[in-house]
Parts: sequence; structure tokens; C-alpha cells
Amino acid sequence: MTTTAEAARPAPGPAADEGLARRLRALACTAPLHDLDNRKANLAGEYAVYGMAEVALAAIDLVTLHMDFDTGADRDQVLARLLPRVAAQAPEREWREHERVSKWVLESLINVGSVDRGFRAVYGTFGSDGSYVRRDYDFKLIEEVPGPDGGVYLRTTDEAVNVLVGALDTDVTSAQIAAEVKLEVLIRRGRLADAQLAAEQARYRTVQYSELLRRALEATRRNVRAVDWMEAVPDLIAEALEHIADRYRHENAILTNIRKARDESEDVEHKRRAAELVDIVKDCIRRHTQLQTRLLEAGPLFRAEQDRQAFAAPSARSGLDLYGQLLAPVLPLPLEQASAVTTAFFRKGIGLRTPYSVRLTDLVDVLLTPPVEREHLGAELPEPDLISTPDDSRFSDEQLEAALGLLDLPADAPRRLSGLLAEARRVDPDLPYLVALLAVHAASPGVGTAYRQGEERLLFAVDDGTRLHDDEFGGADLIVGSALLDAVGMAADRTEAS
Repeated sequence: MTTTAEAARPAPGPAADEGLARRLRALACTAPLHDLDNRKANLAGEYAVYGMAEVALAAIDLVTLHMDFDTGADRDQVLARLLPRVAAQAPEREWREHERVSKWVLESLINVGSVDRGFRAVYGTFGSDGSYVRRDYDFKLIEEVPGPDGGVYLRTTDEAVNVLVGALDTDVTSAQIAAEVKLEVLIRRGRLADAQLAAEQARYRTVQYSELLRRALEATRRNVRAVDWMEAVPDLIAEALEHIADRYRHENAILTNIRKARDESEDVEHKRRAAELVDIVKDCIRRHTQLQTRLLEAGPLFRAEQDRQAFAAPSARSGLDLYGQLLAPVLPLPLEQASAVTTAFFRKGIGLRTPYSVRLTDLVDVLLTPPVEREHLGAELPEPDLISTPDDSRFSDEQLEAALGLLDLPADAPRRLSGLLAEARRVDPDLPYLVALLAVHAASPGVGTAYRQGEERLLFAVDDGTRLHDDEFGGADLIVGSALLDAVGMAADRTEAS
């Protein structure tokens, strides 16, 4: 006999209630799509001819298939591919109207205009004591994410993929295996139209699996402690690698069957379906390869982020307290005085270098931090291992004195470089090379340096266009001479400096 308490029990157990809550959440994800058809009457114009829910599903499909592991789908590219779908519903309308409908549907899926750009649904569950509890379910369908190049891209969420595939919060791995088996059976039976739908569902599941890994890696980059790298993520990586190995075997076998069906069929539509299936399965293989690469990089990324976040040095500077240091003192002031303060602040605050302002809390931390103990005489310095450098210069000191003697010319008697080389060659066969080197160096004399160092004579060389005729050297036959510097001016400058 059933009692009144047993009859009033809402569900046979927590599992049934959890299943009901899962279906309610999945049903809530479809509400924004139905709401599009209800709200199209509010648009300025006659838009009853458009199936907004159909356009929304096509938009979710395009974003899902065009987003990559690192970047999302380009907004302009999605709108360009969505426009023919909208135009097919009302070909007699103008293209501006088609463009407006495409943008309106896409922005509605992003939920532009809301604070967090998300949707909220309310559903009820039963507690352990049998009481009815209302809960909020927040979700998004398409979200805008920053890209590595600084742009903004679109990504579909797990809820959007569930809506697209038609699943109700199913497990990714089991759904993928079921889709692969279903696809292979349909191809063997020649039902390529149904096989194409199954192949697209398998590809959506692959995208969703990649999203799980991408979000775990992004959370790790922000805070390594927020992700369970002890059990959850290693299990996810192991299962994903096993999943990819199985999918490779299935998809290669599926490709063989598709190509066989394409080559043996004489129906044009049959061949077209088979060709589309080949492209879809190839895209699945490409996505699996990309996912495998990210899985192999997940372990090194975790260790690198762990080292970076654990051993990162604390910031040496703290930010300005705008409220305590600027806003609170300025508010009681008259407008004339306050504008002078804010003008000075923004003039210096918007520059390339932000001024540092000491706060009391920072000063207390610095004063209360115990000093680091150091050795009285400092660390012991190692004995240097000195090695004598061999003298590998080409010219000796005697040759340098002989060359300087040849170039010690009177101020009023310059000479040609050819005559100096001939005279040097009679003294020493190697001496002309040193004389030519000093003469070329004198072609651009350091007048300012010689003046500051107090030198009274400066060697110079001038090219007047005469060609040098010599057996060992070529180029210009320079005029080499000595110039006297202003000794009186140098003495006056040194007196003023002293």
C-alpha cells in the first residue's frame, strides 16, 4: 500500500533528478534560438520570411568549423559565408537586408548589449529533504576572444556544440566513438547522405574535445594551482592520446571505403556526396593531428608555467593609489585648484614613464623587511689566472721611430707620399707599409682630439687627384705635411678650465 509521503516524493532518486536537470539545461541552450524568431517582429521591416533559428544554427556551424586551436573564427569571414544562406531564404530582397539579418543573428548569439554577454535560465531541482530549489544556469553560445595578433575572434562554447549536434550533455569520448561506428556502417550500406551528417557530428565532437584541452592550458597559464594536474589533466591527456590513436585507424579505414564508394558509383549525386565526405574526414584527421601536437606540448607547458609562477620575483614597484592620492584630496578643493592638480597629474601620467609614488603601506613593508645577512668583507674573490700575451705586432719599436722620423716634416715643406715610400724603402724593406698606414690615417686627422690633448703639431694628408705610381701600392699620391696648432689658444683654454 502506498503512503501519502511516498506518493508525494517527486522523483525515485537523485540520479533521475540529475537527469532531469541535465535535460532542462540542454533545453535552455535552445531558448535563444527560438527567441530569435519571436523577436524578429521587433525589427524595423518585414522579416517574417526569414527563419532566424535556421540562420543561427548555420552561424554556430560556421564558427565551429572555422575556429582553430589557438585562434577563433574571423567575424567577417563568418558573415561572408552566412550571407548566401540568408539570401537563399529571400532572394528578391536587397543584399543590405540580408547583411543586416546576418549581423543581427550573429550579435544575438553573442548577446551583444548584456553586461557579461551571456544567457541565463532558471530551472528547479529537489534537495535531499524533498524541497524544491530554483537554480540559475548561466551559459554562452558564441563568445568573443582575443587572438595572438591582437584581433578579436569568435569561438563557440560547449553548450553551442551540444545544440548544434543535438546531444544532451553527453560524454565527448563515447559520443565520438558512436559517431565513428555509425559513420562506417552508413558508408558500407551506401547511405552517403546520412553518412555525411554522421561525419559532421564526429567532427563537431573533435572540436569540443580540443576545447576542453585548450581551456585547461589557458587556465594553467593564468594560475597553475587552479588546474588539477595531479589526476584530472593527466587522465584527460592519456584518454585523448588513446582516443586519437583509435580515430586514426577508424578514419583511414573510412577514407578507403568512401573512395571506393565514390569510384564505383555511377550516380552523380552519389559521387558528390562521397567527395564531400572525403573532405570532411580529411579535416577530422587534420584536427586530430593538431590536437595530438597540443597534447604532447601540454606536459612541458605545465612544467614551464610552474617554474615561472613559483619562482617569479615580486614586483619592485606598486601602482598608484588614485583614490587615496588623487581623488580624495582633490574633491574638496575649488575647481580652479583641482584642475591645476589634475592637469599636472595627467600631463605626467600619460607619458612614456609613469612616476612612482610612495604609499605608506609600501614604506612600512620596506622598513619591516629584515635585512639580508652579508659577509663583513664580502665574498672571497678567486685568484685570477694570468697569462702573458705574446707580442705578435708586425712592426718593431725601432721601425715605428724610423717612420715617425720620416713623417716629422717642417710645417712649410710638405712632401708627396711616393717620395716618402722611396726613402723608407732604402732604410728598411718593411718600412714603406708602416709609412703608408700612417699617411692614410692622417687623411682624416683628429684635430679636436689633438687640440684637447695639447699637441702642438698635427700630421695631415690631402688628396689632390694625383695618381700614385709605385710597385707595391696603388691609389692617390697624397700630399703629406705637418700643421702647427694654436698653442696660445690651447693655453688660454687650459687657464679658463683651471
